[in-house]
Amino acid sequence: MYKILELNPQLVPFAGDIDLRMFLYRATKGRILAEGQTLNEFANAHNYYGFHRVEGGWVYREWAPSAYQLYLEGEFNNWNQTSHPLHRTGDGNWEIFLEGEDALWEGCKVKTVVDANMTRTEHLPLYARRVVQEQHDNSFVCEIVDPARKFEWTDADFKTDKCLYIYEAHVGMAQEEGKVGSYREFADNTLPHVKEAGYNTIQLMAIMEHPYYGSFGYQVSNFFAASSWFGKPEDLKYLVNKAHEMGIQVLLDVVHSHAVKNTAEGINMFDGTVWQFFHDGAKGDHPAWGTKCFDYGKTGVIHFLLSNLKFWMTEYHFDGFRFDGVTSMLYHDHGLGTDFNSNDKYFSYNTHTEAITYLQLANELIREVNPKAITIAEDMSGMPGMALPIEDGGIGFDYRLGMGLPDMWIKAVKGQDQFWDINKMWGDMCLRRPGEGTVAYVESHDQALVGDQTMIFRLAGANMYTDMEKRTHNPVIDRAIALHKMIRLFTMAGGGESYLNFMGNEFGHPEWIDFPREGNGWSFHYCRRQWSLKNNGLLKYEWLNDFDKDMLSVTKESKIFSQRMANLQLMKAPEQMLCFARTDLFFVFNFHYANSLEHVLIPVYPDTKSLTVVMSSDDEKYGGFGNVAHQTYEVKEFDGVRYVELYIPARTAIILKEVKETPKKTRKPRAKKVTTEGEETAKKTTRKRTTKKAAEGEEAEKPARKSRAKKAETAEGEEAPKKTPRKRTTKKAAEAVEAPVEE
Repeated sequence: MYKILELNPQLVPFAGDIDLRMFLYRATKGRILAEGQTLNEFANAHNYYGFHRVEGGWVYREWAPSAYQLYLEGEFNNWNQTSHPLHRTGDGNWEIFLEGEDALWEGCKVKTVVDANMTRTEHLPLYARRVVQEQHDNSFVCEIVDPARKFEWTDADFKTDKCLYIYEAHVGMAQEEGKVGSYREFADNTLPHVKEAGYNTIQLMAIMEHPYYGSFGYQVSNFFAASSWFGKPEDLKYLVNKAHEMGIQVLLDVVHSHAVKNTAEGINMFDGTVWQFFHDGAKGDHPAWGTKCFDYGKTGVIHFLLSNLKFWMTEYHFDGFRFDGVTSMLYHDHGLGTDFNSNDKYFSYNTHTEAITYLQLANELIREVNPKAITIAEDMSGMPGMALPIEDGGIGFDYRLGMGLPDMWIKAVKGQDQFWDINKMWGDMCLRRPGEGTVAYVESHDQALVGDQTMIFRLAGANMYTDMEKRTHNPVIDRAIALHKMIRLFTMAGGGESYLNFMGNEFGHPEWIDFPREGNGWSFHYCRRQWSLKNNGLLKYEWLNDFDKDMLSVTKESKIFSQRMANLQLMKAPEQMLCFARTDLFFVFNFHYANSLEHVLIPVYPDTKSLTVVMSSDDEKYGGFGNVAHQTYEVKEFDGVRYVELYIPARTAIILKEVKETPKKTRKPRAKKVTTEGEETAKKTTRKRTTKKAAEGEEAEKPARKSRAKKAETAEGEEAPKKTPRKRTTKKAAEAVEAPVEE
């Protein structure tokens, strides 16, 4: 039986579906791999196809099984469509050799001409490394990237950390100036802020080439090309290398769930057919996104996509991936309108088993390339086993995104916080599949897009435009700032095993994201990050930024994510107050809008000596009122229960650090002296005589001891003092405050 069934006994009725999942995984590997071949050896399409320098010139190869004829055109032949035909080499492959080392060059513009279905069309090479848009007609062309130009990497000793504090970022909108930012500007200007803020991971969006800037990078056209919107390939390498120098790992937001339907600049209809990469008919069209859906059952598609993952890891040194649109991949109806409220929704004819197999292969390949790599699945359905190892019946990701948490908070802040159900909120925080990692977050880029609002803007509204100066007091802003801090701490400390924040939201970036488009006059006003807001010492954004920074620092130091689930210490739902513990930190929250709580008894562990206040959302440095004293609370005991007694102001969160009792030292047994055989015999004899004498002397003294004891007991009519029942009291206390078992 696979471990997934041990962790989820409710799935036992679906054991056959798990068996089918694993059978298809093994069968597909057996089909696509040669005997003795690994996925790492299989996923090398990028090293064969595309443009490569060879002895005496260049070679260009393509995979176009249904094409009648292929040609190469470009600046090298004055855009002659038919002067350079490719020839078939078998299995749908095409090839051309261009003689001379200077036959092609860095930046040389080219296209592929395809004859198919009695029609001639122009396309971009499938394995293009760089694609640019022509200014004179807005068309896209491929630019040659010379493999002889090597980037000097300095990150050989970089190591990843799977306790993730993720900074989700978009390179183009990361600058304050209203423009498309560059890779190098991000590296030089934005990375220092990420480092200072305490995040150890950046998750980069929109890196894979996309023709429409406003798509946020989720309509990919060229899978092996780093987006030219932000610079050249070496500029992206500079960014990744600099991040590694700062100790920051870099994840790619990879889009393998669909592709742009464009034919001239995308991979659609490259060989004259839809089914080269995608399903034919309605199954190949995404009804909500207007994009094309991959056929994950085809060996050629698996080869293309797996090679794409390896390419980004080896060519650009990405440390892992956040897989976009996984829910759309898992189900034939793409999960649209489905309420996943029962387990049979995960195992039915609607389940896209070929996509699940592909995701298993992808995770296995990624670990073969880099055993320390990180993978995250964007799945809102809660598919069982998504973040379990493949050998346990899982799909192999390290984490799934906790996509229910932002929805919970949006629903909550639409109402008044005096009606919040803290007990239910805690339940939502703990709604995680056993054994599977979750990335908790309050808001990502999804919640910041036009038509939606950031959390701070939902809380403060238009008051942000007038009352964010520190000298200005507005109860709406006071409430917004207090809840913004509490919500983020509550989510990070209680909602998962890693944490994510979208760029700028850590300091309460106002308004929303809106890319330049015809509807807004092609304005960049809402497509940038106003870093000056947090750096201006006169504005309240500084308070939010400092709180977020210290929150990360304290929890990182205590390695809270090393404990999978927090231990609930106290829940007082009517008072909207709770406390939970994780590693050596106790997190205390009072969400009530008005009632400060006195003499709150917080249960602690049997070996807790004291709790010390580390930080509070009410600290003056974070814009609070300073009503929480930074002091140490010694543990008290009453009726066998150990606790500390706290005062908790309204709308306040407190972090306390535990100090444990010092264990009593035990005397080590004396080491036995090694002796010779003769010495040992003599020693034994001596011990026996001594023992006999001691026994005789002891027998003689016994009556005297009893007599003295009896005399002492009855002297002056007093009774001997009773023994203090310490053992019984200790046992009772231990039973009353037994530390919860970590799940």
